[in-house]
Amino acid sequence: MTTKIAAAAGVAAVAVLAGAPVYSHAFGQRYDLPIPLSYFMAGAAAAVALSFVVIGLFLKSNDGAYGYPRFNLLGMPLLGRILSSRMALSLARIASALLLLLVIATSLFGSDNALENFSPTFVWIIWWVGMGYISALLGNLWMLINPWKALFEWGEWLAGRAGLSLDRFRTNRAGGALWAYPAGWDAMPALLGFLAFVWLENVYPGSIVPRYLGALTVVYSLYTFGGMLVFGKHVWLRYGDPFAALFGLFARFSPTEVRVVGGGCDECELDCAAGRSGDDCVDCYACFERAGQGSGAREFNLRPWAVGLASAGRVSWQSCAFVILALAAVTFDGLQETANWVRVQAVGLRTLGVGGVSVVDTLGVVVMPTLFLGIYLLFCVGIRALSGERASLPEVARAYVLSLVPIALAYNMAHFLSLLLVQGQLIIPLASDPFGFGWDIFGAAGYRIDPTVISTKFAWIVSVGAIVAGHIVSVYIAHIIAARRAASHALALRGQYPMLALMVFYTAVSLWIIAQPIVSG
Repeated sequence: MTTKIAAAAGVAAVAVLAGAPVYSHAFGQRYDLPIPLSYFMAGAAAAVALSFVVIGLFLKSNDGAYGYPRFNLLGMPLLGRILSSRMALSLARIASALLLLLVIATSLFGSDNALENFSPTFVWIIWWVGMGYISALLGNLWMLINPWKALFEWGEWLAGRAGLSLDRFRTNRAGGALWAYPAGWDAMPALLGFLAFVWLENVYPGSIVPRYLGALTVVYSLYTFGGMLVFGKHVWLRYGDPFAALFGLFARFSPTEVRVVGGGCDECELDCAAGRSGDDCVDCYACFERAGQGSGAREFNLRPWAVGLASAGRVSWQSCAFVILALAAVTFDGLQETANWVRVQAVGLRTLGVGGVSVVDTLGVVVMPTLFLGIYLLFCVGIRALSGERASLPEVARAYVLSLVPIALAYNMAHFLSLLLVQGQLIIPLASDPFGFGWDIFGAAGYRIDPTVISTKFAWIVSVGAIVAGHIVSVYIAHIIAARRAASHALALRGQYPMLALMVFYTAVSLWIIAQPIVSG
């Protein structure tokens, strides 16, 4: 989840600071596979296929019920007090807000050299890649420390203290909105915003230039503050903010959740259907905040990984497209590092001149998600036919789309782990000299990046393991969904044959793309 431009900047940083030859993702040498790549691809695909057989044998329930074990951390004496502490949360939010202000300040007033400025490394590697990992492996920390949300809430508090309340302009809906959010929009603003971000990440050369990055950060800040002011903070963060939407999506894979026992969501601006029916309200931060500190109804639970993706909640077509875009975007980022894509760019360069590369990459940003969506819908046609589904094709596509999230997460892990561990080290000297003015605040300005912190061989092993595991989890989630929807276990199993074919195909393709920059053989 980072730009090829940021990756190139990181590679350059390693070359400058470590004085060693580097390759894509900061590896000092390519890795010679002990067996041909095709064997790895075939073996990984076979492992995914075998998992389908095992899951099909042991997961047979189709009664529509879906529960899972959970443990409420707020019920623990010491840990519960820490997790529910207002002071701890306030300190974390203050730190987050200060980092945002530092990014803006260093971008606009610091060095124009991306390697000497704090903001490009922090934004594109530490925050963008790191927060995705945190969301998937720990939980939706972003919803708690989001600096724009914190600054907005502090602004509301100050305005109220100054007698500048906007209550007389607000609608009667909960959430303090000036206008009611159009029901037909759903997650369309987040989808379009994320598409724009993917273009900035993969195409726009200025995204690594500090002053341009600072200007983009200011524009995004105004966009976010405006959306929260007009439509309410929780509504906008759920439907309009691409990063809150993405990190929230990844957090559904995580082993933690927030829960309000017994629902009580009658006033929720996010239309918590489960809560209104009397069931527990899960992962709705609007209801969680409304329940109040110390409420016995609030839980912060440990749960098995990935179970949040198997919930029976409604998925809109906009959210479905968002998932496809998230998967296609990270795949395209990897594809850009292959020799085949460089050849495609060369055609654009010869045909259109200097701007031809950007035109080709822009087409890739648009075509890749479209291609992914078409392939996914094609396999959903097979699911619908073989499982005896009476629902429409769009409904089937929406029902199964969350099973693709573990694949996106696995590809992120495989593709960007080395970027975070190697190029991410650049944040250490930059923390001592964030503006590039020659400071040494923490005595770490002379730190030199160690490109050997992760070997190419180890990265390849992690890549293979992550991709295979991610696809197996996707098979498992898809089977849970099928068991819930199908009339019988036999129909559920038969309906999953197309999904299995899709998983096997994408396993092989993912490994091929991952292998191109780092291995030979």
